[in-house]
Amino acid sequence: MTAFRKPPHSIAQQIDTLKERGLQVPDEARAERYLENISYFRLSAYTRPFYQPDSADHRFIEGTSFDDVLQLYIFDRELRLLLLDAIERLEVALRAQLTNTLAEHHGPHGYLDPTVFHDRYNHAWLLERLNALTRGRDAEAFLAHYRNKYHGGPDQPPIWMAVEVLTFKEVSTLFAHLRQPADTQRIESHFHWKYPVLRSWFRSLSDLRNVCAHHGRVWNREFGSRPEMPRKVTGPWPGVPMRISTGSRLHPEQQIEPRKRLYLQAVVIEALMSVVSPGSGWAERLFGLLQQYPAVSRPHMGFPDGWHETDFWSGAIGRTAQGGSR
Repeated sequence: MTAFRKPPHSIAQQIDTLKERGLQVPDEARAERYLENISYFRLSAYTRPFYQPDSADHRFIEGTSFDDVLQLYIFDRELRLLLLDAIERLEVALRAQLTNTLAEHHGPHGYLDPTVFHDRYNHAWLLERLNALTRGRDAEAFLAHYRNKYHGGPDQPPIWMAVEVLTFKEVSTLFAHLRQPADTQRIESHFHWKYPVLRSWFRSLSDLRNVCAHHGRVWNREFGSRPEMPRKVTGPWPGVPMRISTGSRLHPEQQIEPRKRLYLQAVVIEALMSVVSPGSGWAERLFGLLQQYPAVSRPHMGFPDGWHETDFWSGAIGRTAQGGSR
Protein backbone atom coordinates (compact mmCIF):
# COMPACT_ATOMS: atom_id res chain seq x y z
CA MET A 1 0.00 0.00 0.00
CA THR A 2 1.36 3.42 -1.01
CA ALA A 3 1.19 6.18 1.57
CA PHE A 4 -0.39 9.46 0.47
CA ARG A 5 2.25 12.19 0.63
CA LYS A 6 1.01 14.86 -1.74
CA PRO A 7 1.36 18.27 -0.07
CA PRO A 8 -1.27 20.98 -0.55
CA HIS A 9 -0.38 23.70 -3.05
CA SER A 10 -1.30 27.34 -3.05
CA ILE A 11 -3.23 28.67 -6.03
CA ALA A 12 -0.06 30.36 -7.29
CA GLN A 13 1.71 26.99 -7.14
CA GLN A 14 -1.21 25.34 -8.95
CA ILE A 15 -0.89 27.85 -11.79
CA ASP A 16 2.87 27.26 -11.92
CA THR A 17 2.23 23.51 -12.21
CA LEU A 18 -0.16 24.03 -15.13
CA LYS A 19 2.36 26.29 -16.89
CA GLU A 20 5.21 23.83 -16.30
CA ARG A 21 3.10 21.17 -18.03
CA GLY A 22 2.70 23.39 -21.07
CA LEU A 23 -0.64 25.08 -20.48
CA GLN A 24 -0.80 28.66 -21.72
CA VAL A 25 -2.03 31.02 -18.98
CA PRO A 26 -1.92 34.53 -20.46
CA ASP A 27 -3.89 36.15 -17.62
CA GLU A 28 -2.74 34.64 -14.33
CA ALA A 29 -4.92 36.93 -12.20
CA ARG A 30 -8.00 35.75 -14.08
CA ALA A 31 -6.94 32.11 -13.76
CA GLU A 32 -6.42 32.63 -10.03
CA ARG A 33 -9.96 33.98 -9.63
CA TYR A 34 -11.41 30.91 -11.32
CA LEU A 35 -9.32 28.51 -9.26
CA GLU A 36 -10.44 30.26 -6.09
CA ASN A 37 -14.07 29.52 -6.97
CA ILE A 38 -13.90 26.24 -8.89
CA SER A 39 -10.91 24.49 -7.26
CA TYR A 40 -7.96 22.92 -8.98
CA PHE A 41 -9.15 19.36 -8.36
CA ARG A 42 -12.57 19.92 -9.97
CA LEU A 43 -11.08 21.73 -12.94
CA SER A 44 -8.44 19.03 -13.40
CA ALA A 45 -11.12 16.63 -14.73
CA TYR A 46 -11.43 18.97 -17.71
CA THR A 47 -7.68 19.22 -18.31
CA ARG A 48 -7.25 15.52 -19.07
CA PRO A 49 -8.66 15.64 -22.62
CA PHE A 50 -5.92 18.15 -23.46
CA TYR A 51 -3.00 15.99 -22.32
CA GLN A 52 -0.57 14.62 -24.86
CA PRO A 53 -1.33 10.94 -25.56
CA ASP A 54 0.50 8.57 -23.22
CA SER A 55 2.07 11.45 -21.33
CA ALA A 56 3.00 10.17 -17.88
CA ASP A 57 3.74 13.69 -16.59
CA HIS A 58 0.45 15.17 -17.90
CA ARG A 59 2.00 17.38 -20.56
CA PHE A 60 -0.51 19.49 -22.46
CA ILE A 61 -0.89 19.39 -26.23
CA GLU A 62 0.99 22.33 -27.68
CA GLY A 63 -1.15 25.44 -27.98
CA THR A 64 -3.64 24.47 -25.26
CA SER A 65 -4.72 27.46 -23.18
CA PHE A 66 -6.44 27.92 -19.86
CA ASP A 67 -9.51 29.13 -21.76
CA ASP A 68 -9.71 25.82 -23.67
CA VAL A 69 -10.07 24.00 -20.35
CA LEU A 70 -12.41 26.62 -18.93
CA GLN A 71 -14.71 26.51 -21.97
CA LEU A 72 -15.09 22.74 -21.61
CA TYR A 73 -15.95 23.20 -17.93
CA ILE A 74 -18.51 25.91 -18.73
CA PHE A 75 -20.07 23.78 -21.47
CA ASP A 76 -20.44 20.86 -19.06
CA ARG A 77 -22.07 23.12 -16.47
CA GLU A 78 -24.55 24.49 -18.99
CA LEU A 79 -25.27 20.97 -20.23
CA ARG A 80 -26.05 19.82 -16.68
CA LEU A 81 -28.50 22.70 -16.24
CA LEU A 82 -30.23 21.80 -19.49
CA LEU A 83 -30.48 18.16 -18.44
CA LEU A 84 -31.86 19.13 -15.03
CA ASP A 85 -34.51 21.31 -16.66
CA ALA A 86 -35.86 18.29 -18.55
CA ILE A 87 -35.39 15.76 -15.75
CA GLU A 88 -37.34 17.96 -13.33
CA ARG A 89 -40.35 17.92 -15.67
CA LEU A 90 -40.11 14.17 -16.16
CA GLU A 91 -39.72 13.52 -12.45
CA VAL A 92 -42.76 15.64 -11.62
CA ALA A 93 -44.75 13.83 -14.32
CA LEU A 94 -43.85 10.43 -12.86
CA ARG A 95 -44.86 11.58 -9.38
CA ALA A 96 -48.20 12.79 -10.77
CA GLN A 97 -48.85 9.53 -12.60
CA LEU A 98 -48.03 7.44 -9.52
CA THR A 99 -50.24 9.64 -7.35
CA ASN A 100 -53.23 9.59 -9.68
CA THR A 101 -52.96 5.89 -10.47
CA LEU A 102 -52.52 4.58 -6.95
CA ALA A 103 -55.07 6.98 -5.46
CA GLU A 104 -57.80 6.17 -7.97
CA HIS A 105 -57.12 2.43 -8.10
CA HIS A 106 -56.44 1.78 -4.41
CA GLY A 107 -57.59 4.81 -2.41
CA PRO A 108 -55.61 7.49 -0.52
CA HIS A 109 -53.85 4.94 1.70
CA GLY A 110 -54.06 1.91 -0.56
CA TYR A 111 -50.31 1.96 -1.06
CA LEU A 112 -49.98 0.78 2.57
CA ASP A 113 -51.11 -2.64 1.33
CA PRO A 114 -47.92 -4.53 0.41
CA THR A 115 -49.75 -6.58 -2.24
CA VAL A 116 -49.84 -3.48 -4.45
CA PHE A 117 -46.11 -4.08 -4.99
CA HIS A 118 -43.91 -7.04 -5.85
CA ASP A 119 -42.63 -9.18 -3.00
CA ARG A 120 -39.06 -8.10 -3.67
CA TYR A 121 -39.93 -4.51 -2.80
CA ASN A 122 -39.04 -3.61 0.79
CA HIS A 123 -42.46 -2.33 1.77
CA ALA A 124 -41.54 -2.18 5.47
CA TRP A 125 -38.74 0.23 4.58
CA LEU A 126 -41.25 2.51 2.83
CA LEU A 127 -43.43 2.73 5.95
CA GLU A 128 -40.43 3.42 8.17
CA ARG A 129 -39.17 6.04 5.76
CA LEU A 130 -42.51 7.86 5.71
CA ASN A 131 -42.78 7.66 9.49
CA ALA A 132 -39.39 9.33 9.80
CA LEU A 133 -40.25 12.02 7.28
CA THR A 134 -43.59 12.71 8.95
CA ARG A 135 -42.25 12.99 12.48
CA GLY A 136 -38.90 14.61 11.83
CA ARG A 137 -38.16 18.13 13.04
CA ASP A 138 -37.87 19.29 9.44
CA ALA A 139 -41.13 17.71 8.31
CA GLU A 140 -42.97 19.50 5.51
CA ALA A 141 -45.78 21.76 6.71
CA PHE A 142 -48.41 19.65 4.96
CA LEU A 143 -47.16 16.54 6.77
CA ALA A 144 -47.29 18.27 10.14
CA HIS A 145 -50.81 19.46 9.34
CA TYR A 146 -51.89 15.92 8.45
CA ARG A 147 -50.37 14.47 11.61
CA ASN A 148 -51.92 17.11 13.87
CA LYS A 149 -55.40 17.14 12.34
CA TYR A 150 -56.20 13.55 11.34
CA HIS A 151 -55.67 11.50 14.47
CA GLY A 152 -57.94 8.64 13.44
CA GLY A 153 -56.17 7.79 10.20
CA PRO A 154 -52.94 5.91 9.44
CA ASP A 155 -49.69 7.41 10.64
CA GLN A 156 -48.46 7.55 7.07
CA PRO A 157 -49.82 10.34 4.83
CA PRO A 158 -52.06 9.78 1.79
CA ILE A 159 -50.32 8.82 -1.42
CA TRP A 160 -50.30 12.36 -2.87
CA MET A 161 -48.26 13.54 0.11
CA ALA A 162 -46.09 10.44 0.31
CA VAL A 163 -44.96 10.68 -3.30
CA GLU A 164 -43.94 14.31 -2.86
CA VAL A 165 -41.56 13.71 0.06
CA LEU A 166 -39.71 10.72 -1.39
CA THR A 167 -36.61 11.32 -3.49
CA PHE A 168 -36.67 10.74 -7.24
CA LYS A 169 -34.63 7.57 -6.70
CA GLU A 170 -37.15 6.33 -4.15
CA VAL A 171 -40.07 7.21 -6.40
CA SER A 172 -38.49 5.44 -9.38
CA THR A 173 -37.91 2.37 -7.20
CA LEU A 174 -41.53 2.44 -6.04
CA PHE A 175 -42.64 2.68 -9.66
CA ALA A 176 -40.34 -0.19 -10.67
CA HIS A 177 -42.06 -2.55 -8.21
CA LEU A 178 -45.70 -2.03 -9.12
CA ARG A 179 -47.38 -5.42 -9.29
CA GLN A 180 -50.82 -4.96 -10.77
CA PRO A 181 -51.23 -4.67 -14.56
CA ALA A 182 -54.03 -2.11 -14.21
CA ASP A 183 -51.56 0.25 -12.54
CA THR A 184 -48.69 -0.25 -14.97
CA GLN A 185 -50.93 -0.15 -18.05
CA ARG A 186 -52.42 3.17 -17.04
CA ILE A 187 -48.97 4.73 -16.71
CA GLU A 188 -47.88 3.11 -19.96
CA SER A 189 -50.80 4.75 -21.74
CA HIS A 190 -49.73 8.16 -20.49
CA PHE A 191 -46.05 7.98 -21.44
CA HIS A 192 -46.61 5.89 -24.60
CA TRP A 193 -43.89 3.39 -23.71
CA LYS A 194 -44.04 -0.11 -22.22
CA TYR A 195 -43.59 -0.53 -18.49
CA PRO A 196 -40.26 -2.44 -18.56
CA VAL A 197 -38.77 0.33 -20.71
CA LEU A 198 -40.17 3.09 -18.51
CA ARG A 199 -38.92 1.33 -15.40
CA SER A 200 -35.40 1.28 -16.82
CA TRP A 201 -35.59 4.84 -18.12
CA PHE A 202 -36.73 6.45 -14.89
CA ARG A 203 -34.16 4.54 -12.85
CA SER A 204 -31.44 5.77 -15.21
CA LEU A 205 -32.76 9.34 -15.17
CA SER A 206 -32.80 9.39 -11.38
CA ASP A 207 -29.11 8.46 -11.40
CA LEU A 208 -28.36 11.08 -14.05
CA ARG A 209 -30.23 13.66 -12.01
CA ASN A 210 -28.01 12.91 -9.00
CA VAL A 211 -24.86 13.33 -11.09
CA CYS A 212 -26.09 16.69 -12.36
CA ALA A 213 -27.37 17.89 -8.99
CA HIS A 214 -24.00 17.14 -7.39
CA HIS A 215 -22.14 18.95 -10.18
CA GLY A 216 -20.61 15.78 -11.61
CA ARG A 217 -19.11 15.72 -15.07
CA VAL A 218 -21.45 14.48 -17.80
CA TRP A 219 -19.17 15.09 -20.78
CA ASN A 220 -16.95 12.09 -21.60
CA ARG A 221 -18.56 9.93 -18.93
CA GLU A 222 -19.66 6.30 -18.97
CA PHE A 223 -22.84 5.78 -16.95
CA GLY A 224 -23.32 2.68 -14.84
CA SER A 225 -27.10 2.94 -15.07
CA ARG A 226 -28.04 2.55 -18.73
CA PRO A 227 -31.51 2.93 -20.21
CA GLU A 228 -33.02 -0.10 -21.88
CA MET A 229 -33.44 0.02 -25.65
CA PRO A 230 -37.09 -0.49 -26.65
CA ARG A 231 -37.76 -3.61 -28.69
CA LYS A 232 -40.69 -2.07 -30.54
CA VAL A 233 -41.21 1.55 -31.51
CA THR A 234 -44.26 3.14 -33.09
CA GLY A 235 -42.63 6.36 -34.26
CA PRO A 236 -39.20 7.73 -35.22
CA TRP A 237 -36.29 6.26 -33.26
CA PRO A 238 -32.64 7.14 -33.89
CA GLY A 239 -31.22 3.61 -33.75
CA VAL A 240 -28.40 4.21 -31.26
CA PRO A 241 -25.25 2.51 -32.63
CA MET A 242 -23.23 0.06 -30.56
CA ARG A 243 -19.91 1.81 -31.26
CA ILE A 244 -18.60 4.94 -32.88
CA SER A 245 -15.04 6.11 -33.49
CA THR A 246 -13.49 9.38 -32.46
CA GLY A 247 -10.23 11.09 -33.14
CA SER A 248 -8.88 14.60 -33.53
CA ARG A 249 -5.95 16.81 -32.66
CA LEU A 250 -7.02 16.75 -29.03
CA HIS A 251 -8.53 13.27 -28.79
CA PRO A 252 -6.68 10.20 -30.03
CA GLU A 253 -8.72 7.66 -32.00
CA GLN A 254 -10.77 5.40 -29.74
CA GLN A 255 -14.00 3.44 -29.70
CA ILE A 256 -16.97 4.94 -27.85
CA GLU A 257 -20.14 3.05 -26.89
CA PRO A 258 -23.03 5.53 -27.24
CA ARG A 259 -25.33 3.31 -25.18
CA LYS A 260 -23.08 3.89 -22.18
CA ARG A 261 -22.74 7.62 -22.78
CA LEU A 262 -24.96 10.67 -22.56
CA TYR A 263 -26.40 10.30 -26.04
CA LEU A 264 -28.77 7.47 -25.12
CA GLN A 265 -29.84 9.43 -22.05
CA ALA A 266 -30.60 12.41 -24.31
CA VAL A 267 -32.66 10.18 -26.60
CA VAL A 268 -34.66 8.93 -23.60
CA ILE A 269 -35.21 12.47 -22.34
CA GLU A 270 -36.48 13.69 -25.71
CA ALA A 271 -38.71 10.61 -26.13
CA LEU A 272 -40.40 11.40 -22.82
CA MET A 273 -40.35 15.19 -23.18
CA SER A 274 -42.26 14.90 -26.45
CA VAL A 275 -45.13 13.55 -24.31
CA VAL A 276 -44.71 15.46 -21.06
CA SER A 277 -43.68 18.88 -22.38
CA PRO A 278 -43.84 18.92 -26.20
CA GLY A 279 -43.60 22.71 -26.40
CA SER A 280 -40.47 23.05 -24.27
CA GLY A 281 -38.06 23.22 -27.21
CA TRP A 282 -35.63 21.06 -25.25
CA ALA A 283 -34.17 19.30 -28.27
CA GLU A 284 -33.62 22.60 -30.03
CA ARG A 285 -31.90 24.03 -26.95
CA LEU A 286 -29.67 20.95 -26.78
CA PHE A 287 -28.72 21.39 -30.42
CA GLY A 288 -28.13 25.11 -29.86
CA LEU A 289 -25.84 24.45 -26.91
CA LEU A 290 -23.72 22.06 -28.95
CA GLN A 291 -23.56 24.60 -31.77
CA GLN A 292 -22.38 27.22 -29.29
CA TYR A 293 -19.36 25.05 -28.39
CA PRO A 294 -18.11 23.59 -31.69
CA ALA A 295 -14.75 22.53 -30.20
CA VAL A 296 -16.39 20.12 -27.72
CA SER A 297 -16.15 16.52 -28.89
CA ARG A 298 -19.61 15.08 -29.61
CA PRO A 299 -18.42 11.47 -29.93
CA HIS A 300 -17.08 11.53 -26.35
CA MET A 301 -20.69 11.99 -25.27
CA GLY A 302 -21.79 9.21 -27.62
CA PHE A 303 -23.33 11.52 -30.24
CA PRO A 304 -22.85 9.90 -33.65
CA ASP A 305 -22.07 11.88 -36.77
CA GLY A 306 -25.22 13.46 -38.21
CA TRP A 307 -27.26 12.64 -35.12
CA HIS A 308 -29.46 15.73 -35.52
CA GLU A 309 -30.41 14.77 -39.09
CA THR A 310 -32.31 11.62 -38.09
CA ASP A 311 -36.11 11.72 -38.21
CA PHE A 312 -36.22 11.39 -34.43
CA TRP A 313 -34.27 14.60 -33.82
CA SER A 314 -34.94 16.71 -36.91
CA GLY A 315 -38.63 17.22 -36.20
CA ALA A 316 -37.96 18.05 -32.55
CA ILE A 317 -35.14 20.46 -33.30
CA GLY A 318 -36.92 22.25 -36.12
CA ARG A 319 -35.65 22.87 -39.60
CA THR A 320 -34.54 26.45 -38.88
CA ALA A 321 -32.23 25.30 -36.09
CA GLN A 322 -30.22 23.11 -38.47
CA GLY A 323 -28.76 25.90 -40.55
CA GLY A 324 -25.42 25.82 -38.74
CA SER A 325 -22.62 23.24 -38.78
CA ARG A 326 -22.68 20.07 -36.74
